[in-house]
Amino acid sequence: MTGLQCYPLMLKNTVRMLKEELQLLQEPGSYVGEVVKVMGKSKVLVKVHPEGKYVVDIDKSIDITKITPSTRVALRNDSYVLHLVLPSKVDPLVNLMKVEKVPDSTYDMIGGLDQQIKEIKEVIELPIKHPELFESLGIAQPKCYLLHLSPKLTPVPFFFQGVLLYGPPGTGKTLLARAVAHHTDCTFIRVSGSELVQKYIGEGSRMVRELFVMAREHAPSIIFMDEIDSIGSARMESGSGNGDSEVQRTMLELLNQLDGFEASNKIKVLMATNRIDILDQALLRPGRIDRKIEFPNPNEDSRGDILKIHSRKMNLMRGIDLKKIAEKMNGASGAELKVKL
Repeated sequence: MTGLQCYPLMLKNTVRMLKEELQLLQEPGSYVGEVVKVMGKSKVLVKVHPEGKYVVDIDKSIDITKITPSTRVALRNDSYVLHLVLPSKVDPLVNLMKVEKVPDSTYDMIGGLDQQIKEIKEVIELPIKHPELFESLGIAQPKCYLLHLSPKLTPVPFFFQGVLLYGPPGTGKTLLARAVAHHTDCTFIRVSGSELVQKYIGEGSRMVRELFVMAREHAPSIIFMDEIDSIGSARMESGSGNGDSEVQRTMLELLNQLDGFEASNKIKVLMATNRIDILDQALLRPGRIDRKIEFPNPNEDSRGDILKIHSRKMNLMRGIDLKKIAEKMNGASGAELKVKL
């Protein structure tokens, strides 16, 4: 068919789509509710407003297997029949935390952290790529990780509960978290602890809840919580200001979410901090965070590896000795080495 012959067909399709859209817009509005409980194969208990709970029928077009408690649904305004499953309501600020594309960072871009990479592969990649290993052994998957790296680390068994990444700034904690998301093909959600510190009461707690809701919807996913010390620091005695009380409420909601979600949801939580000494013991207790990996400043050999990685695409003059440069930059972090080049 020529272009002129196709044109009337295209117009007909466009008119049909516009008519269908207009018909939808002219339909009466629906009540928005939240599922409380699934009751059998054809009915659910729905909360439409704080004081109204109703047992409603389900439209034949709805797959009941997709309906779980807390699912947002639409009810017809005349018969209260559940006819539409709605996406979860997520704060736009929380939605901005999600990285749409898989990060492009790889393990080849990380220098001087071979042992740390090995451990992260064991505790994150293994549960995501090979969950059958955990099922065959009858053990629970690790569900939370907090990172801290030291030169001498003992081998990590793959059945521990949590890991903490901690160390000075610029030592590769965030870069390693991005690389893990790349190699596991996971949705990467990065949030800074300071972003969860809100002015109004309850706002920080709500953002934490919605953050985990979004992670469940985009599973498999990795939540990377940087600067966790901004909300996870040790709690003070009563009498602190309202600001401190709100931060504590936010941390309590985080602890509740860590205890509440299951590892089988393929949600992995990484936390990073520069101040492990001020973290609350409730956050560090076994079952939440009980494995710690330290990220120290690189030694001489590691500095040489980092310089080689960052100078790969550089047209260096002949005679430049990266090894001597590494010797002279004692105490420099990986980020400082990159800037110096």
